[in-house]
Amino acid sequence: MDGQEVLMLILIFVIGDVLIYFVWKNVGNKRVVTPIIPEEGSIREVLLDRVRFFKNLKPAQQDVFLKRVVYFLHTTKISAEKGSVITDEHRVLVAASATIPLFHFETWSYEYLDEVLIYPGTFNEKYNTQEANRNILGMVGDGVMHRKMILSLPALLSGFSKNSDSNTAIHEFVHLIDKADGEVDGVPEYLIPKELIQPWMEEMEQTISEIRRNKSDIRDYEATNNGEFLAVVSEYFFQKPKMLKADHPELYELLDEIYCAKK
Repeated sequence: MDGQEVLMLILIFVIGDVLIYFVWKNVGNKRVVTPIIPEEGSIREVLLDRVRFFKNLKPAQQDVFLKRVVYFLHTTKISAEKGSVITDEHRVLVAASATIPLFHFETWSYEYLDEVLIYPGTFNEKYNTQEANRNILGMVGDGVMHRKMILSLPALLSGFSKNSDSNTAIHEFVHLIDKADGEVDGVPEYLIPKELIQPWMEEMEQTISEIRRNKSDIRDYEATNNGEFLAVVSEYFFQKPKMLKADHPELYELLDEIYCAKK
């Protein structure tokens, strides 16, 4: 290795350290665990090509979003499991899914998430990907899987397809946000303003009641419990905001305030 190559390696390490310090100081304080990530240009390319939320932002907002994605990639392991094969594009889509619901919260990050595991397909409650009865697309881990999230790779990709109404990865990150106050109950107390808690709970209960009486066009799974309600309507809010606003204006307005989308 000649002197020029040595100098180039030193320069790469210095730039990497500066980037990590900048991201760390400007987004959050999680420990850096993944120092090797895709180049910024390739990250932006994936976001522009696959992430509708990103494309709809103003240029200055896109720069902020990109910084948040970089931070997530630096501080959260994304691992291929059970024989799956993942690419840089898949990692960027995971990070984008994490960034979307928290984009307007400058100081909030996923302090209780260390790793996202990517499975090759659906799985069951025992994390088995081979048994016949498996229908889980994503899960926030508990017990031995504490501080981990599991995502099905096909479900991750489907969420960013052109006309998708749902997004499993966003769904699971909303569960993680909801869980931050200690309980997955559909009321993310760390995010929701106190004055909105009662109106939100009333709207949630009313809509769940309508779903159970077949008087709503929102899918039945949303009525499973309050936690699922928040996760599913949040998918709609970020995937099809115009449709949600037209069909459920009161619900849309409350979500708009909860996620600070009017900022």
